[in-house]
Amino acid sequence: MIVSSPKFAIVGSGPSGCYTAQFLRKAFPDSQITMFDRLNQPFGLLRYGVAPDHLGTKALASQFEKLFERDRVNFVGAIEIGKDLSLDALRQQFDVVVLAVGLSQDRPLDIPGEALPGVFGSGRVTKLFNSHPEMDLDGIKVGQKIVIVGHGNVAVDLIRLSLLGAAALVKFGVPKDVAETLSGKQLSEIHVVGRSQAAEAKFDVAMINELQRLPDVRFSSDADEIFNDSSETDRRIEAISSLVRSSDPSASREVRFHFGWAPIRIGGDTSVEFIEFTKTNGSGKLKLETDTVYSAIGFVEDLSPSFRRSELLAHAPDSAEGYLADGLYCVGWFKRGPNGTIPANRADARLVSDRVVRDLSLSFEKREM
Repeated sequence: MIVSSPKFAIVGSGPSGCYTAQFLRKAFPDSQITMFDRLNQPFGLLRYGVAPDHLGTKALASQFEKLFERDRVNFVGAIEIGKDLSLDALRQQFDVVVLAVGLSQDRPLDIPGEALPGVFGSGRVTKLFNSHPEMDLDGIKVGQKIVIVGHGNVAVDLIRLSLLGAAALVKFGVPKDVAETLSGKQLSEIHVVGRSQAAEAKFDVAMINELQRLPDVRFSSDADEIFNDSSETDRRIEAISSLVRSSDPSASREVRFHFGWAPIRIGGDTSVEFIEFTKTNGSGKLKLETDTVYSAIGFVEDLSPSFRRSELLAHAPDSAEGYLADGLYCVGWFKRGPNGTIPANRADARLVSDRVVRDLSLSFEKREM
């Protein structure tokens, strides 16, 4: 039953869930708010998905800690909604349930050879850097060459973290064994390959500019320096061009960007030996020898025995504002897909929270009539 001080359940304790809890607490100072997470510690993406050297972003955790220390939000960890407790059962216990579970499974490349040893999703690698309790180094070995498939910010993170060196990674809190394995002592060459042209690539310019601080690295690119009327796309092209121009041509390590290439096959006898691409305009093919392939092409949902994102959204009357059904809402990547940074998730949490408040107000007014 909807009451003036409703009980809220938020499934997922990453940035979207935490921002939603903040907005709901402000609107309902006396309500019970409980956050559920399948892990025994909160903060999700913020704890395990943000690069360990991005300390400013990770510092948001101290802000979210106040939810539990000051704002009387309850945290219940080590419980997976859909497995340990069904979504239907949870909805019976709370007036409002907000799904903020995100999308944490690496999106597959869907090409032959993807299952070969030496192919790893960016999500797994990033979680290893951040000491995720469900990740281990089993089967991971970095040699002289890495190919990263994808041009987004996660791909840029992997470039930077792979080249920082073990000692620097340890200073940022990365476990020593992980740092020594993923930094690749013999690493000399990284190829970063994606479908988009430089102007349409998904990276933030600031992330590319950050690469200029890496020592002993020369950068190269096959991007065409063709500027257009869009200042944003021009900035992306210029960022790559500036990175190439400012790098040391005599450096012992190289990072090469390839734009406009789609992966078609990974090959090797017992492990990865090469990966092949075709030009998206059909004009040629590219074969790169490599020891390791990192796939950084986005994320999809984990399969839940109780609820599926696609099914919930297919029947949602107003998913744009996160409304799935009476008393059931979604927010963040679970709502929008794997797009947008933490500030975008804050804006989405406000949008959804406002919808929750509006729906509850209307419901309460009807009951008072």
